[in-house]
Amino acid sequence: MSTLPAIPWTWRAASDAPVPRAAVGHGVAAQRLLARLSALPAARRESLAATGTADWLVVLGPTDDLPWVEGVRYAAPSASSAALWLPTHLEPAAPVDLLWRALEARHARAPLLLWPEPAAVLPLDRQLPASDALLATLAAHLRGCATP
Repeated sequence: MSTLPAIPWTWRAASDAPVPRAAVGHGVAAQRLLARLSALPAARRESLAATGTADWLVVLGPTDDLPWVEGVRYAAPSASSAALWLPTHLEPAAPVDLLWRALEARHARAPLLLWPEPAAVLPLDRQLPASDALLATLAAHLRGCATP
């Protein structure tokens, strides 16, 4: 198996910001997002799904249903590669299709969220409905950042 050559690239301000389809929190913002999501009535969370890691929380759903908290940013699928999700406020200064091919070859999962700061590639293929049980599991795994 051959490895792909490195593609040097940077981020730039989004020229045409897409409609948000996910709320993204890291560290304290992830804890705040989880607290906000947990405070919503179960019926209000029916349109939302979530996934996370020890430092990240990503809540996916219709724009109008996405929760807002201090420090959260938003993401959407790329217009040129729907399996690649990007922040709504920035875009890669490199061809998105080339970035997607490199990420797909490296991670072998889809969809993926490519995030600028802190730099991360987050798989979105294990999102689950934002149920009480999922929120409890996410709370148990979200690393101990300062309490929001």
